[in-house]
Amino acid sequence: VQLVESGGGLVQAGGSMRLSCAASGSTFSINVMGWYRQAPGKQRGLVAIITSDGITNYADSVKGRATISRDHAKSTWYLQMDSLKPEDTAVYYCKAESILGRVYWGQGTQVTVSS
Repeated sequence: VQLVESGGGLVQAGGSMRLSCAASGSTFSINVMGWYRQAPGKQRGLVAIITSDGITNYADSVKGRATISRDHAKSTWYLQMDSLKPEDTAVYYCKAESILGRVYWGQGTQVTVSS
């Protein structure tokens, strides 16, 4: 499975962004899709995940501001975030987990929120 993120960039505080993660390869094996982020000097942490059944989970820091969704036909999932804050600045990574427990990561996309 290969993952390619897109949609990062520079956003003003209070603005919105939409990240996309396009999967290719054995996408039929993916049962959990997610977004993680890593700010400078910090560990990579969960932003949001969604299962193949549509169950979602969000980090407390983004609840109410983030929405994760997926398009099975396109093997793509998305992260919509609104009311962005400077502390949302990070490299955002998409992650896929297969039914066999294999984990795949995208290359990451930089999101910078200016105050």
